[in-house]
Amino acid sequence: MPQRRRVGRALSALTVAAMSAAVLWPRELTATIEEQRARLPPPPPPGQCPNPIEGVWKSLRWYPGNAAWYSFELEIHMQGNRLTGRINAHSWDTPPNRPEPGPCTGDLSHWLVVQTAEGSVDGMRLDFAANRWAVGQVFCGSRPYAYNLDHFRGVIDPSIQEFQSVNNDGGLQIDEPTVFRRIRCFEPPTVPHPVVEPPNFQPPRRRMGCSR
Repeated sequence: MPQRRRVGRALSALTVAAMSAAVLWPRELTATIEEQRARLPPPPPPGQCPNPIEGVWKSLRWYPGNAAWYSFELEIHMQGNRLTGRINAHSWDTPPNRPEPGPCTGDLSHWLVVQTAEGSVDGMRLDFAANRWAVGQVFCGSRPYAYNLDHFRGVIDPSIQEFQSVNNDGGLQIDEPTVFRRIRCFEPPTVPHPVVEPPNFQPPRRRMGCSR
C-alpha cells in the first residue's frame, strides 16, 4: 500500500472527514469478516472451477489506517506448489459509509496500482506476495509516488470459495484481515482438434468389353 496514506501527501480535508466518519460508523471501522463477505459478488457455480486455488479473487474493505477503500484482485496461477500472477490494488478515499468511488470532485484520490506477485501453497494455505509495482491508472487526484508491496497469507475454504487472509505491507497494514472471494475461473486450455487428411479416393476401374 502507499506509504504514509498510500499516496504520501498531507492529510486533506476529505481524509480528515473520512477519519472523523470512522468514529460515526464503528462497525465499518472494524471491517468484520461478515461485512466484507456481504460486499462481495457470488462465486462461480459449484463444479465450474476444477482447481480450488487458481482464478481471480476479489476483496473490498475500508482500511482505517489509510482512511480509504481498497478493492484487491488476485490473479493466481499454480504450477505444483508454486504460485505466480498479479495483485491489482484499486483504491479511493471516500468515507467508510460510501463503498463506491463516486465522481471525480473535490480532493478525491482514486487510482489503480498493478503488482506482479509470486508465492507458494501448502494444501489450502497460501502465501502470495507482490515483488514489483506500477501505476495502472489515475482516475482522480495525484499519482502515487511510492507504494508498499502487498503480501497476503491465509487459508482457502473451497466449500465457499473464500480466501481468508491477512495483509502485511511493511507499513500501515499489519495483519489486516482481508477476505477474498473467487469471482472467475480460468478457462481450460483449448485442445486443438487433430487434422486428419482424408484418404485418397479412386473409383474402381471398369472392365474392358461390352459385358456389364
